[in-house]
Amino acid sequence: MFRRRLASLVSSSILIPSLRTKTIPLPHSLPFPQGSFPSSIVKHNGFIGFEGFRAYSLLSLNDLRDKVPRKQKTRKGRGIGSGKGKTAGRGHKGQKARGSGKLGFEGGQTPLRRRLPKRGFKNPFSLTFQPVGLGKIAKFINGGKIDSSELITMKTLKDIGAIGKQIKDGVRLMGRGAEQIKWPIHLEVSRVTVRAKEAVEAAGGSVRRVYYNKLGFRALLKPEWFEKKGRLLPKAARPPPKQRDKVDSIGRLPAPTKPIPFSVEEREATSSSSA
Repeated sequence: MFRRRLASLVSSSILIPSLRTKTIPLPHSLPFPQGSFPSSIVKHNGFIGFEGFRAYSLLSLNDLRDKVPRKQKTRKGRGIGSGKGKTAGRGHKGQKARGSGKLGFEGGQTPLRRRLPKRGFKNPFSLTFQPVGLGKIAKFINGGKIDSSELITMKTLKDIGAIGKQIKDGVRLMGRGAEQIKWPIHLEVSRVTVRAKEAVEAAGGSVRRVYYNKLGFRALLKPEWFEKKGRLLPKAARPPPKQRDKVDSIGRLPAPTKPIPFSVEEREATSSSSA
């Protein structure tokens, strides 16, 4: 490449003197006479250069570049001239030339996922409820953040900070601090312990176990999200057969403000299930 460029420079300088590059000025120390110059020296615009060669600088401002390797992107399948044409770097025949293999395939030997032993078990139908004690609810009522005369729902507990923001499947009412409940309160939660239910009913209140599916539970806690997206609130969903005996009714949407009185059949069913 360098030889080819040097030859082009020499030939161009012999035929046509360059007017774009400056020639080397004649210093006073050169032993040439002042009157005439040899035929091998050419004078142009006050500068003197040798015929057949022109002053070519190896360093120019337009040639300055940072020292960063620039590798061009490989264009596969664009013909033989691209360097990766025809087979596009896959070679000839074989399994890898015809497409990608199955993930985890190790050439026929037992793969790693089968060589390792199984450990533990995860139930895909398990539910995770966030616990909240009656003592914490009584503390918020005494602080004025909860109105005991209204229905206390899971949205109410979330808005006042009684439960965290990461609620998965619902809220479980626990009996911690049950002795602090001395007035009637009405609650709607996903699950309730026997001790908490007895304490609330002894004070003249009620606890109802309601069912919400994933979408319904989200609509209960964040109804503003559906309004922002321009969507309607989903309809209440019925519980699956395995959870029908663990709930009292279907959850209502939007978040209710008044409790529903228990019927005689519901009271008998809840008393038999708790016993």
